[in-house]
Amino acid sequence: MSYAIKHLQETAEIARRIDAAACEKAVAVMLATRQAGGRLFILGVGGSAANASHAVNDFRKIAGFEAYAPTDNVSELTARTNDEGWESVFVEWLRGSRLRAEDCLLVLSVGGGSLERKISPNLVRALEHARTVGAKTVGIVGRDGGHTAKVADAVVLVPVVNPESVTPHSEAFQAVIWHLLVSHPSLKVTQTKWEGTK
Repeated sequence: MSYAIKHLQETAEIARRIDAAACEKAVAVMLATRQAGGRLFILGVGGSAANASHAVNDFRKIAGFEAYAPTDNVSELTARTNDEGWESVFVEWLRGSRLRAEDCLLVLSVGGGSLERKISPNLVRALEHARTVGAKTVGIVGRDGGHTAKVADAVVLVPVVNPESVTPHSEAFQAVIWHLLVSHPSLKVTQTKWEGTK
């Protein structure tokens, strides 16, 4: 079997195993956020940071959210990393944004963050801060979901079908799932271009 066939078969299996009820729960949390006038902050590291930037566009343009990603401002991100450290970069950005109870964090991550493993501690600190102020949290995560899966109000876990391909599948399915969310009739407020073009 070629690698391409194997990868695509794994992709199909993951899609089959995604928990649709978890997706609907994420929609409900986000809808409540928007109805309360809350903002959406999308956090990711590495490839997930690039996904966060794309997701901000979609949540703003298609789903009518006031949405932001701290990684979109490289000057502030690198200044905070340099001056304060990587672990606190997101939480300090959220403090500067005056995160409040009406708001929501959306975490995109392969592992979900872990202080014990020293992986994405900035996500862990951001989630802790969100809980402190009463903000809602949603995660789209792979593997075991790490800290995000333990504490978030709604979590969509990308199933592991091949331990050797956790990262590419997790990051690919972040896009699949956030597109599901912004396309959901409960959240979608603006028609997308090609669907409205004859």
